Amino acid sequence: MEFMIEQFSNMNLLNQFWISLFLIIPIVLISRTVVAGTRYSPILIVVIFGLTMGYILVETGVAEPGLPSFPMVNLIASSTIIALVVTFFVGGQALRKLLSKDDSEIDELVIPSDEESVLGTTRTQMVMIIRAFFLLIGIEGATRVLIGQSNSALSEVYPLIAYIGIVGAVIFIDNRATIKNKPLYIRKGIIEIIAIILVLYLSSLISQWISPIIALPQIFFTMVLSSLTGALLYRWSLGPTIKALLFAGIPVVLAGNFMVGGSRMGEAFSVEGMSAVLAYGFFGQLLFMFGGIALMMFLGKTNHIRNLAPSAAGALSHSGLTGAATAGDLGSEAQRRTPIMVNMPFFGHIFVFSILAISSERGSLWMWPSVLVVVIGLVLTLISMKTLRKSNGDDAQEVKALMQFSFGWQVVAVFGGLLLLTLGSLPLDYAGMGTTSSLSHFGLFAATQGGLFGAEAAHLIPFIFSMPFLVHPVVFFMFGKAMKDNGRMPEKTVYAITAVGIIGVLISAFVL
Repeated sequence: MEFMIEQFSNMNLLNQFWISLFLIIPIVLISRTVVAGTRYSPILIVVIFGLTMGYILVETGVAEPGLPSFPMVNLIASSTIIALVVTFFVGGQALRKLLSKDDSEIDELVIPSDEESVLGTTRTQMVMIIRAFFLLIGIEGATRVLIGQSNSALSEVYPLIAYIGIVGAVIFIDNRATIKNKPLYIRKGIIEIIAIILVLYLSSLISQWISPIIALPQIFFTMVLSSLTGALLYRWSLGPTIKALLFAGIPVVLAGNFMVGGSRMGEAFSVEGMSAVLAYGFFGQLLFMFGGIALMMFLGKTNHIRNLAPSAAGALSHSGLTGAATAGDLGSEAQRRTPIMVNMPFFGHIFVFSILAISSERGSLWMWPSVLVVVIGLVLTLISMKTLRKSNGDDAQEVKALMQFSFGWQVVAVFGGLLLLTLGSLPLDYAGMGTTSSLSHFGLFAATQGGLFGAEAAHLIPFIFSMPFLVHPVVFFMFGKAMKDNGRMPEKTVYAITAVGIIGVLISAFVL
């Protein structure tokens, strides 16, 4: 700790702030410029530029692996849970409306500006991206002050970081957008900031309180509180805080994580057993995403993106696909349905985090409960296929089927992967990293980042999590192709990719 304080004494907070802002925001903007005029998601380019930036910083001697000399970037990278709070909140709202059959529209307070500031990014979108950066550092700083975390070079200045971030977020409102009631809109943003901090603080307290009984990670209780809040406030019209984090929170967090991951690229490849973890993460992404889509095509008799994108995002809790869908990159129907599907596996997380917490304490996977959960997941997946097959395009029936699939396929993918890797003789922490990266599962990522699988896994997960995003040229090419073809995914290609994923997963689990 003394070393960190001494290290930070040689830095300038404002320099750190501006450096982080000018490293991360251009990655997000460039990614949007590259895909401007196409139907492809910018998340793919965020991966490439983020990893490249982190790798170059280390190779040129500007930074060391893990970017310890850029603590503000690490602060952004560790704020995954903040971006998830708004996703679960909106999902809770959507679930409540669905269950109560409330189709009424909530009055929007703002009409975005269409003026393009950067190629591919409107003025309002640029303001939301910058605001998301301020929100992430401000809320993370304030939360760490309340919780009392002090394991960072920035620990002495968290109050100042919180102040700069929150004040910056409040004043960053697009003056070219049409706002019906400006004082109300600004108040909503402040209330949302306070609510997010409160959710994070309470979830941390509950996690600490219950840890002597079972070591459930903070993300579990964050999901519960956020979803319940969304269900209670289902008629809350979104203010600038939630709008910004919903649009740009995940891309900004991913940009920070990929920079940290890229900086560890050379270091991670030298760790024994890492080849199996990386290979499983890569091929597992192909298997569980496109295998799930193949099931929906073959058994569910659907190949439209309005069903495939939300179900894949929800069933895998997939960070990249969730970010693309909630930002509207995959169409309005997918944008509307995705928060529901992301929330749906919350019920599965009761099993996921409970079993994994006990397994972590034991030092090995708790086998029989894991097998039982996989069987339950398979049964629910088959039921969802029957529901989808009989939906005949009915919106309510399709959504019901996708909710069943999101729950069932998630527990199959999580525990099926853990069982495969454990049978392949990988230790639990490596199996956990492999499973997290094979799904791009943001909940498991946040939990691993928080120490669910130990300190080494928390140290390596930004890089391990980054590598399967190299599959994203395939992922977003397929979804982009579907968008061009009136939302229809090419079936034969999906089956071929699934076959490659099956072969690769078996090799990585039992051969490497």
